[in-house]
Amino acid sequence: MRQVNPGRMDRQLSPEKTEAILTGGMQEFLTRGYAATSMDRVASAAKVSKATVYSHFQDKESLFIALIERLVKQKFQSVFGEADEQMLQRPPQEVLRSFAHRALDIGSSEPQFLNFMRLIIGESGRFPQLARAFVSNIEQTAFSKLCHYFTHCPQLSLADPEATARIFVGAMVHFMIVQEMLHGKDIMPMQRDRIIDSLVDLIVEGRR
Repeated sequence: MRQVNPGRMDRQLSPEKTEAILTGGMQEFLTRGYAATSMDRVASAAKVSKATVYSHFQDKESLFIALIERLVKQKFQSVFGEADEQMLQRPPQEVLRSFAHRALDIGSSEPQFLNFMRLIIGESGRFPQLARAFVSNIEQTAFSKLCHYFTHCPQLSLADPEATARIFVGAMVHFMIVQEMLHGKDIMPMQRDRIIDSLVDLIVEGRR
């Protein structure tokens, strides 16, 4: 898997051009899909030369992975940010409800994020490296923070913190996919509070 070199970006591209390329890339990928998007189209959308695009992003895969990294950083790091250490000292019920609501807010209020997830899922068969990059970035941000919390929270003392964290995240992802991406809220609507409250009760109350 190719990675973007941030240092090279700083030397050769202004922040404005970097943002223009990423924005143009997102626009083209969401409009045309991964396979049909070309670096020529990205350059045109970004209003820069093709040489400028290649001066930082080695190829289309590197650009797509850079978009994944930016999107995950913007959206998922906000779920458990460094500024919330005081929040982590609150009762587990409050901490987990806060995490769940923040995670689901991304799915309900960010159409671009949902469309990007649809793209990754739709292309995962032909381009599995893109899905792996997305999952890897999720693992390093929101999931790792939640797993650390489950491991070190004295009020919980879970037998398997990692598995519990995956169950918790899995429930959030399932709700987001079914209700928001697959339009399940029009067929079998479910209030998020019911899901969150039941899940928190299973984890917290189940330890008593």
